[in-house]
Amino acid sequence: MGVSRLPYAALSLKQFLQRQRVLGIYRNMMRTIRKVPDEADRKYLSDWARQEFKRNKNAQDPVKRQCAPLRTPSVCWTEQELC
Repeated sequence: MGVSRLPYAALSLKQFLQRQRVLGIYRNMMRTIRKVPDEADRKYLSDWARQEFKRNKNAQDPVKRQCAPLRTPSVCWTEQELC
């Protein structure tokens, strides 16, 4: 019987896909924030986004992973997509 080469803390497929979705949303937000013309607003928005993602980093409940400000039609998930 072979020993698994995966590290003990390897993500399941479901976790991996969820992580990729969240990283994609984060990258998209940062790209969009870079387009804000005012530097002070840009810094405020990027700091806010970074804090929100860090705050929700260890969230386990799929519904709690959704930040209320992110519930816009362009980036909203359904609970089925999170499961």
